[in-house]
Amino acid sequence: MSLTERIMTAIGLMSGTSLDGIDVAVIKTDGYKIHDWGPVLSYPYERDAKIWVRRAIKAALEGREGGEEIAKAVDEVTTSHIHAVQRLMEHNHLTRDEIDVIGFHGQTILHRPPLDSASKGRTWQIGSGDVMAKELRIDVVDQFRMADMAAGGEGAPLAPAYHAALAKGLQRDHPLCVLNLGGVSNLTFIPAGANPADMIAFDCGPGNGLVDQWVDLKTGEAMDTDGALAAAGSVEEDTVRLMALNPYLRRKPPKSLDRYDFKYDAVREMSVEDGAATLTAFTAECIKRSMSLLPAPPEEWIVVGGGRHNPVLMAMLADRLDAPVRPAEDVGWRGDHLEAECFAYLAVRSLKKLPLSWPKTTRVPHALTGGHHHRAPWQ
Repeated sequence: MSLTERIMTAIGLMSGTSLDGIDVAVIKTDGYKIHDWGPVLSYPYERDAKIWVRRAIKAALEGREGGEEIAKAVDEVTTSHIHAVQRLMEHNHLTRDEIDVIGFHGQTILHRPPLDSASKGRTWQIGSGDVMAKELRIDVVDQFRMADMAAGGEGAPLAPAYHAALAKGLQRDHPLCVLNLGGVSNLTFIPAGANPADMIAFDCGPGNGLVDQWVDLKTGEAMDTDGALAAAGSVEEDTVRLMALNPYLRRKPPKSLDRYDFKYDAVREMSVEDGAATLTAFTAECIKRSMSLLPAPPEEWIVVGGGRHNPVLMAMLADRLDAPVRPAEDVGWRGDHLEAECFAYLAVRSLKKLPLSWPKTTRVPHALTGGHHHRAPWQ
């Protein structure tokens, strides 16, 4: 059987900007269709890893690229991901010979898309795929975003390829949106038929990140668990409208954001509850305004990412979007591990030289593959 036809077993790894930990997932795919879903695992970052990654983010934002913080964070991230893979394999009695490839996204510490067609952007995911391949003795694909950025693309989002494969399995006869509520919110608009070249994808605005920062500032907690603070507060709609004047919301897609591009300054004098409610409403409003940038109204919104666990945010979306809004589980998807599955899928596509991004998803000039292949040491 040729490489093109071969069904491969892949492990995907994803650690988001919330730094809560690492999601691990196994799928079987030929790079087009998902043939089976395997075990999943969530592996929390230890305290020291979080500390070093936060220091690395600060260093990257300040332009201190050669500092101890980043080198130490690379080691911590790599080691944590290796342990996550080992834990999944041990718990599920998997051997190295059963795994064809690992898709290692790495930990994003900086994302700066190009400001215009004449400028170059930068995206930075830390973690060593080479060390991982040597330690686990399994092939690893990492640095998925670099080729896209080098060709003038936004480098994000990359999930649309996987969203299209999932949507094709639903056999919908209407356009739909897959909405990811991570630190940033992003959508994939999938027309009926789920042809990847016809998809539109972009970052809408903040996801959980802005509320998380606010709650951390005011309470020291990592997030507004179950939307409890927002539920106890009142939305100041005038502030939502003021924040929605941000020029990013009017930019035509494709476009992408860094988690820290939006600020909570407009709610700084509010109570913690009113601030949480207003920032949650602003997140929903950014997503609503994104509809004006789509070729047709979505007839269905499928929500993935941690934000779907926030009932207040989900209710606000249902109120502001003129279509059903349902969590991934309602259509049989594994919402907590979908991004990890995505990078398993993209690793296989990378090995087969299949596109990971398209002009309408990242502004790349043509359909483009990507990823860096690190071979296991015996090969």
